[in-house]
Amino acid sequence: MASSATARTAAARRPLGPDRPLDALRCDIGGPEALTRVVSDHLGRLGAAVVRDEGREDIALGGGGFAPVTARTTWGPAGSGVEDEATAQAATGVMAVHGRRHGAPRGLGVDYLATATGVLAVQGLLAGLVGQARGGPAARVSTTADRAGLLAVSQYVAAAGADEPEAVDPAPGGPPFTSADGVLFELETLDPGAWAEFWRALEAPADAIRAGWRPFQFRYATACAPFPAGLHEVTRRHAWARIRQAAALSGAEVCRLRTLAERATEDDGADPWTLRALDRGRPATVTTAAMAVVTADRPLAGLTVLEAGRRIQAPLAAHLLGLLGARVVRIEPPGGDPLRGMPPACGGTSARWLALNRGKEAVEIDIKAPGDRSRLRELVAGADVFVHNWAPGRAAALELDAEHLTAVNPSLVHAYTGGWAGRLADAPMGTDFMAQARTGAGEAVHPAGEPPVPSLMTLLDVLGGLHGTEAVLAGLLLRERTGRAVRVESSLLGAADTLLAPALRRAAFGADPRRPAGFRHPLRTSDGWIAPSDICAPAATAYDVSGLCTGDALDQLRGHGLAATAVTTDLAALHHDPRLSGPIGRDAHGAPAVPDPWSLA
Repeated sequence: MASSATARTAAARRPLGPDRPLDALRCDIGGPEALTRVVSDHLGRLGAAVVRDEGREDIALGGGGFAPVTARTTWGPAGSGVEDEATAQAATGVMAVHGRRHGAPRGLGVDYLATATGVLAVQGLLAGLVGQARGGPAARVSTTADRAGLLAVSQYVAAAGADEPEAVDPAPGGPPFTSADGVLFELETLDPGAWAEFWRALEAPADAIRAGWRPFQFRYATACAPFPAGLHEVTRRHAWARIRQAAALSGAEVCRLRTLAERATEDDGADPWTLRALDRGRPATVTTAAMAVVTADRPLAGLTVLEAGRRIQAPLAAHLLGLLGARVVRIEPPGGDPLRGMPPACGGTSARWLALNRGKEAVEIDIKAPGDRSRLRELVAGADVFVHNWAPGRAAALELDAEHLTAVNPSLVHAYTGGWAGRLADAPMGTDFMAQARTGAGEAVHPAGEPPVPSLMTLLDVLGGLHGTEAVLAGLLLRERTGRAVRVESSLLGAADTLLAPALRRAAFGADPRRPAGFRHPLRTSDGWIAPSDICAPAATAYDVSGLCTGDALDQLRGHGLAATAVTTDLAALHHDPRLSGPIGRDAHGAPAVPDPWSLA
């Protein structure tokens, strides 16, 4: 029974609507508050009546004809030393990757792994309900923050175990740039011609323009961008108005780094995704999916997902659906996805590409050709989900949007993973670093007293992909409950809102939204780094461990009752790290493969 202190979330008290797949379900939630904040919020937004029960250690979601699906969220294995956000970031390599641009490990100032763990728990619960609706058993879900961390750095782990070195030396450096009048800004373009034209307009040296493109192009992959110093010097000579003019003339885009206070004033409290059941009914014919054997650990067995995505957001969403049992077919351009060749490679294929795309089938289709679009519609007719991350408006222009594809398949879940969901009138290009700049994430990831700097770890692309999977699963459940086609949309903006919610609340109430100076800065030892837990960090800084080896430094802190763990700086060493709850294996190409982020039984 719930304690007297239980309370329904604000989202759960809203009027129920037709596009909320958890209507008539109840969730009794317990476990660590940090790990279940997102679970409470998202399940409530999806229609469940959420009740926090301080006497519980797990989450139970059921009712409305469903047997309860249970979930348990933890930081890491008992006794591993992974016991909060700081130690989870340290153990899984997140501090190492985020710190590359600085030249030393740094902790993210936001609770990134707790947020990701919460979204993964929601995924597991929704997948369990979808499996039940399809004739499977009730499921038990478990998620851990250390596995969420491994998923977040999976591309970097894959690259560290590749057959060849990185294409760009992972040296410190990167955006943002600063104008003569003190404006910090991000620059974005996917076109080398636009890159060169932007810098020529600002009279940058030709050799600096040439040398800067490669680290700029690969910063998504390496989490650092050692630009020539001359490029930073160039922007400091020009006013912001002149820089914006150069961007407009070249086709590149620039975005001023917004503060959390600015974002808080425009935050509309919208859901991080949208679901809309369409006026199309499920056909009466029996499909092969209906005859599939659905098990607790493969609730999507027999379902087919078509994915037309590039880079991270849509491919990650489809990858997770594949781990849940779906057949995933990638729609690639003629000649195949060019990112298959992104260095470094394993067995001739990009290790990073494999991290998100292993196990998928592929079909080459030129979506600009009418004949090939007809082929794609034929594939859609036999699929359950179509997910893409094309530029805004492209799907409609090609008649491949939800309206047209659900006419072909009246039981389709059409999913779009984009940048802004049409919520910001002045939105820049919908890429990770521009989204960090525009939403205040660049300020949030660093503590007070440090300049705002978007992380070069792909924070919002990964979290946006997790939101995409969550939205598709909610759409599949809504389809099972209503018999109607569903359109879902998730975005980088929605992911940022989920991640930054605590900071935005602090800003809205006039409090400092950033963490205090020095927050999550690991301590240097003679041979490495250690990270105290967040609660122990203030006391730990009183001890000088710089002359001690890492093991002795940990012993000293623990001897004083302080929790701490070693910071992973070599991602290749994660294969044998006893602190982790699951092993890192190898795929058929020999590329490192992190464990599934949840388990369902």
